[in-house]
Amino acid sequence: MNIFITGATGYIGSAIARRMVAAGHRVVGLARSEQSVHQLTNLGIHPHRGDLMDRDSILFAAREADAAVHAASPGNDSNCEADEITVAAILDVFAETGKCFVYTSGIWVLGPTGDSVADEDWPLNPFDTVAWRPEIERRVLHAAEHGVRTVVIRPGVVYGEGKGIPAMLRPRADGAVPFVGDGSNRWPVVDVGDLAQLYALAIEKAAPGSLFLAVSENVRVRDVAEAMREGQRAARVEPIPLETARIRLGLFADALVLDQQASGKLAMQMLGWAPQAPSLIKDLQAGSYVA
Repeated sequence: MNIFITGATGYIGSAIARRMVAAGHRVVGLARSEQSVHQLTNLGIHPHRGDLMDRDSILFAAREADAAVHAASPGNDSNCEADEITVAAILDVFAETGKCFVYTSGIWVLGPTGDSVADEDWPLNPFDTVAWRPEIERRVLHAAEHGVRTVVIRPGVVYGEGKGIPAMLRPRADGAVPFVGDGSNRWPVVDVGDLAQLYALAIEKAAPGSLFLAVSENVRVRDVAEAMREGQRAARVEPIPLETARIRLGLFADALVLDQQASGKLAMQMLGWAPQAPSLIKDLQAGSYVA
């Protein structure tokens, strides 16, 4: 199968791409720079020069693909526009073909859940920084009525390979492990390798118009900080008041104190998804974050 992946040099996209290459598929990755071209080539991924904001480059790659995954994000004020351009281009090319398109959303579209455990039917209350995503999700899912095997995946907080949001808790020079808020809030999390497995299963057998939460467990942020302290042999954990964190992180600080719990059971039941990675706590204590 020829699979086109945006974000194939990124954290999530590269894990998906590596897994699909290992499964024997031909993977084409969007490359915005020569550095990205070399990075993809070294991973056995075929580079396609283009940009999320360049509709023609997306159209060209999509026409040659049997399936596509959108896992890229500029990480700036153009996030919404980039999603709109990329998603519209792929859906136009895939219309009435039955080809699979997987769109990457995120757990923050749910908003806070408190003591309830959210599933795919949870009413959306998107955090400000991802306010555009529910509409993109709706367009993707609706395209199932026009001959596209569409799938939306909402990953939790992604960890593994020593990267992701948990890596932000690495000790400072003074030996403190910082975290935002009082640490009583919970994060729904998923290992990046397990997440890549879910994408592979979705491409293989998800029904048109499918929606899945990609979550393997829910953990308290203070426990995450304590595990980082233990794994790094740091001196202490240090809560950072939200108001202080906002000065450096802006609205992202508010996202870090969202109290969420969610379940990935639907993907396990419908696709046979079976997360295998060590828990986030174990990974922080004696896994990739220590290495």
